[in-house]
Amino acid sequence: MLSKIKTCCNSAQLFNLLSLEVLKVMRNIDDRIVHALNTTVPTVSFSGKVDATQTCKELYESMMDAHLTRDKAIKSCIAQSSEEVAQLRKQRAKDSENLALIKLLRKEQTKLKLMQSELNVEEVVNDRSLKLFSERCRIHYTPPKVK
Repeated sequence: MLSKIKTCCNSAQLFNLLSLEVLKVMRNIDDRIVHALNTTVPTVSFSGKVDATQTCKELYESMMDAHLTRDKAIKSCIAQSSEEVAQLRKQRAKDSENLALIKLLRKEQTKLKLMQSELNVEEVVNDRSLKLFSERCRIHYTPPKVK
């Protein structure tokens, strides 16, 4: 999945269409967290039949893997786009009358802003998932402290 997003970083339109679609697919675990918790974490009456600690731990680890993968992918695109914006700014400084260059710079800046806003969306999605996870699994599993 990470390679798909890196490929999508090259074009603003491609990023809009493909990367957002890839991110949507990658966010399935977060979109379905309530369902996952309801089907994997037992209620009190079924607590003896399922190892809730192990189930919560596995769900947490898969959720963290998904969060990390998406975060790396988005930040990779931001770094790539930031570098492109910096190069275009240097070129514009040398040739400030070039309208095609100015247009390309604006396009790249727009793509960069979109990617940065996607990072904010990612933070909201992650917070929501972690809150739901904590509400259902807090008695069964305590995640390790993140540094």
